[in-house]
Amino acid sequence: MNAVIHTDKLSKHYGKGGEIKAVDELDLEVYEGETFGLLGPNGAGKTTTVRLLNCIIKPTGGTATVNEHDILKKQTEVQRVTGLLAESPGLYDKLSACEFLEFMGALYDVPGKILDERIDDLLKLFGLYERRDYLLEGYSRGMKQKILIASALIHDPPILFLDEPTSMLDPRAALMVKDLIKKLAETAGKTIFICSHILPIVEELCDRIGIINQGRLIALGTVDEIIAQAKTKTLEEAFIAITGGVEEKELLAWREQKGATA
Repeated sequence: MNAVIHTDKLSKHYGKGGEIKAVDELDLEVYEGETFGLLGPNGAGKTTTVRLLNCIIKPTGGTATVNEHDILKKQTEVQRVTGLLAESPGLYDKLSACEFLEFMGALYDVPGKILDERIDDLLKLFGLYERRDYLLEGYSRGMKQKILIASALIHDPPILFLDEPTSMLDPRAALMVKDLIKKLAETAGKTIFICSHILPIVEELCDRIGIINQGRLIALGTVDEIIAQAKTKTLEEAFIAITGGVEEKELLAWREQKGATA
């Protein structure tokens, strides 16, 4: 299998003496066409990993390649082959959906004719074509999240990073976004890298998952492999056993998502 993301002791430390290890010697491979989930408690290092792999911040040590581009030497090339949905993205509410996607396409130098066609295709795919000229301020949270995912796809990148894609969404909107990610994985042939602390999201969508805690990758494999490694019956039990506990708000997120999909 072709690894399109490869990290070699990738690290990011903070503090005067580097005592805060947000990411600590991460060795990881993500393969072409798979949906990979990076799972961990809040503050475990998931977002830092995504920011490193998208050349938003520079590593303290180690390196990585994304689609064969070195994150230390080929930042522009990396950003042209990746699409990113950040954990706390911003929208220009006074723009229409079409105007916002035009703006994002221009940032990536997508040619005009291709951009127009791609905007139409994405809005149709996401079920928002009839609302293309509506201002984003009138969109629901789920609809806004769809537009943000569309903006990450506007330059047709082979690799898509989704950092907490259902964060701050109600169960109905979260289900809508989850179904959209599943559709992208099945029909668009993208490599999708999902970060989340919500177990059902990664359990249902991902071919493989990694569990990160305190900056270190502590488990890697399919859901069944990780459950077997932890000698538990469910991923929830395995996650708790491997990470040494789970925060109350994460358990609440688990129950909310589980109820939404029941």
